[in-house]
Amino acid sequence: MPAAIRSIETAVPATIVGQAALRDLLHEQEVYGPLGRRVISAAFDGSAIETRHSVLEELGSDAPPRVPALYEASSRRLADPGTAARNDAYALYSKPLLVEAARKALAGAPGLDAADVTHVVTVSCTGFYAPGPDYVLVRELGLRPSTQRFHLGFMGCYAAFPALRMAAQFCEADPSAVVLVVSVELCSLHLHVVDDPDAIVAASVFGDGAAAAVVTAQGGSGPQLDLDAFESTIVPEGAGEMAWTIGDHGFDMVLSSYVPKIVERNIGAAFEPLLAGAGLAVGDVDAWAVHPGGRSILDRVQSALGLDDELLAPSRRVLREFGNMSSASVLFILSDLLHEQGDGHRAQELALATTTSSVGASALGEPAPRPTALAPSAPGRVAAVAFGPGLTVETALLTLRAGS
Repeated sequence: MPAAIRSIETAVPATIVGQAALRDLLHEQEVYGPLGRRVISAAFDGSAIETRHSVLEELGSDAPPRVPALYEASSRRLADPGTAARNDAYALYSKPLLVEAARKALAGAPGLDAADVTHVVTVSCTGFYAPGPDYVLVRELGLRPSTQRFHLGFMGCYAAFPALRMAAQFCEADPSAVVLVVSVELCSLHLHVVDDPDAIVAASVFGDGAAAAVVTAQGGSGPQLDLDAFESTIVPEGAGEMAWTIGDHGFDMVLSSYVPKIVERNIGAAFEPLLAGAGLAVGDVDAWAVHPGGRSILDRVQSALGLDDELLAPSRRVLREFGNMSSASVLFILSDLLHEQGDGHRAQELALATTTSSVGASALGEPAPRPTALAPSAPGRVAAVAFGPGLTVETALLTLRAGS
C-alpha cells in the first residue's frame, strides 16, 4: 500500500487578533510616517484576512503579558524586543501548541496510538531550541525512546512538503513505519515595528498555528490521503524577492511585491512534471490545497491555472480565518479536505443505517421506502503547492479516499 496521511489535526492559540484592530494599532505607532501609514492601510485592508491567532495574549486583552512584552496596553505602544527575548517566547509557547496538535492527530488515527510511532519529523522556521520540538514530542506523548527524530528548520512556508516526502520515504523503506509530522509556527513573535514596506506586509498576513499529520503505509478504516508524488523546483527568477533572515529584533522577512507575479509566471511549469507523471491535466484535479501566502498569491495561481472559485475556497477560508501560518498553512487546508471526506463518510453510514431501519419497519406492516444506493465516494485527486525562499515551489499529488 502507498504511504498515506491517516489523520491531520490542527491547534491555534486562544488569542484572536482582528485584522482591523491590529491595523489601527499600527497606525498609532510613532515610528510610521505618512507613507508607512498608507502602506499599512493598503496591506491590511487588501489582505482578505479577517482574523489571526497569536500566542501574544496582550494583543487580545489587557492582561499582563508574558515574555516578551511586545505590547503595552496602557500606552498602546508596540515594543521591539530583541531576538533572544522573542526566541525565549518561542520556546515557551511552541511546546504546548505542538503537543496539542500531535495528541489530536494520534487520537484521530483509528487503530494507532503513541506506542506505534516509529519516526517524528518536526518543522518550524520561527524559532530554535535544543533539545528541540522532536524531543518534546517524544517526552510529552510517551513515545518510545528509540523513536527516530528529525527537525526541518528555517526552510520557510514550503517545509511541510519535504517533511511529508520524508515520511513517505520512511514508510516505503519500512511498511510498518508510523511517522508523526508536526509543524509549529509562531510568526507573530516577529512582529517588527519599523517603517519598512516588507515588515508592514509581513505584519499584515502572518499568524500562529500548529498542525500534525500521521503518515503510514498500514491500512486503516477511515478516510485518508495517499501521498502519490512530490516535485520540487527553484524557479529561474526571484532569488532575492523572498527571504527570511535573523535580525537583532526578531527574524526579518523580505517579501517583494513582485512575488505574486513571479508565481503566476512559473506555477504552470512547476506543476507540469507532477501532473504529467500521473497522466493528468489541471482539469482532472478534484481539489486544490494552495498555500495561502496572501490574497494576491491565491489570485495569481487561480488565474494562471484557470481554476474555478470553489477550488480555491478552502485556501481562501484558511487565509481569511488564520492568515499565513507559514509551513502549517497547507496542512490546515489538507485537514479540512480530510475532515470533509470523513464527515461525508459518516453521513453515508448514518443514511444507510436509517434506510436499513426503514426497510425493517415494513415487517410491521408499515410501508417501507425504496432503499437508496449510497456508494462510497469515489477517490479524488488533490494537488497541493507551497512557496518559499529561493524562490522555491514545492508541489504534491495526493488521492483522497473515503475509507471502508
